[in-house]
Amino acid sequence: MKPDIHPNYRQVVFQDLSSEFAFLTRSTIAAKETIKWEDGNEYPLIKVDISSHSHPFYTGKQKVLDAGGRVDKFRRRYAQK
Repeated sequence: MKPDIHPNYRQVVFQDLSSEFAFLTRSTIAAKETIKWEDGNEYPLIKVDISSHSHPFYTGKQKVLDAGGRVDKFRRRYAQK
């Protein structure tokens, strides 16, 4: 590999602001803040609004809309006469 052309790939902590859930992973994203992690080391901190811990799809709290009923209602209302 050529030197000095690749981004800095390092350990980063992502923190979900809506649930205070945090996880350590590797990333190239730039961070201005740092946080002391469970292992005692300090890592760059990236704050995110939503993660798999708080997203309705992953938590099972997703609302399923009755799209079929809405389509039928629309067709009945605006059916060609």
